[in-house]
Amino acid sequence: MTYIYYKSSTYTTEPKISDKQMAEWRHLADKKNWRITQLPNGFYQTEVNSPEDGEKWVDITRRETLEGAEAAIEGSVEHFSKKLEYIKGPKVVKTFD
Repeated sequence: MTYIYYKSSTYTTEPKISDKQMAEWRHLADKKNWRITQLPNGFYQTEVNSPEDGEKWVDITRRETLEGAEAAIEGSVEHFSKKLEYIKGPKVVKTFD
């Protein structure tokens, strides 16, 4: 008879996020750091301003329509905003007397 053993673990503490990572998330959560450019093939490219170098833009995604590119940016901003909210810890939603 063959026995298979495995080990699993669960985290019970908050993840340790570096200050550099937090600064990057704050940068990505701010919509003013994003832009959309049109490529020669007619597609639209979303770009974000580099946190380290203010003159450099980093390409993120490509979309067929301007609306699709705007939606991609909105989704990214929302994603990083949620990450920042999560790091703050749980919030009280209801109290009792």
